[in-house]
Formats: sequence, C-alpha cells, structure tokens
Amino acid sequence: MVIRIFITGGTFDKEYNELNGQLYFKDSHLSDLLEMGRSKVTVQTRTLMMIDSLEMTDHDRDLIAHQCNQSEENRIVITHGTDTMSETAKVLAEKVNGKTVVLTGAMIPIKFGSSDGLFNLGSALAFAQTLAPGIYIAMNGRYFTWDNVRKNKQTGMFEEIN
Repeated sequence: MVIRIFITGGTFDKEYNELNGQLYFKDSHLSDLLEMGRSKVTVQTRTLMMIDSLEMTDHDRDLIAHQCNQSEENRIVITHGTDTMSETAKVLAEKVNGKTVVLTGAMIPIKFGSSDGLFNLGSALAFAQTLAPGIYIAMNGRYFTWDNVRKNKQTGMFEEIN
C-alpha cells in the first residue's frame, strides 16, 4: 500500500525568523518528520502549494481536489493549515469519491521543537491506512468525519460539532 501525501503549507511547514519574529515558508519538513518518526509506510509526496490556509482560495481547493482525483493512490494524506481545514474537507467531500483522504496539520510549527505535527502526521498515516473511503480530519490523536468537526479557537483543539 502506497499513501500519497500532498503538502499545502500551513503552520506545519512554517519557519521562524528569529530577527523579526515572523513566520514564513521555505521548504517542507515532511521528509524530516517521516525520518524522525521512523516511518516505514511507503509514501509518495508532492508539494501543491506552501501557503497559510487563511490565504487559500477556491481555486487552491479545486486544485487539491483535482490532484486527489488524479492520484493513482486511493489513500491520501494532506498537510494543511488548521484555520480553514474544515472548509477544504467540505470541498473534497463534494468533489472526491472512492478515496480515503485525511487532512492533518499542526497548531505549533515543527521548527519550534515541541510541535504536535509529528504526532498528527503519524496519526493521519495510520488513519489513512485503516479508514473506509471518505474525507476525514486527523488532529490530537482523533479522526473526525468532514461534516462533524470544527476547530475550537478557544482551546486550540478540534472537536465534534454534534
């Protein structure tokens, strides 16, 4: 089983500029995380974009859906910013069928060293291997269906709506 990983940016891949305190994108940290986590899952990665999810457009979401549909792999993980992850999941649910797609991200940049990103990536890879076809979000050790999840901005955690 091969899992396709699409990289879209988000806090997951942000770098920290120590001089001005700003976050920015340079390169994805995905291969480092897979190595750090000692993952033995066979993956194929592709960077689609490196943007903050608050800057993601309908065109960007359509591109993600198109890439999911064109992927030879039926099991897909997407690294994504947490602020609009649910919006992208909704678009994918409307446009992608017959594939297991798991979106995941991080609340703290990987470069900070204490990020939740490594754990979330590992969880997403495990869920992608075991869940039935559908669109899911994997955060905080849990998975959620696309239509029953929201980011609680007070707690910084994802939770079920119902």
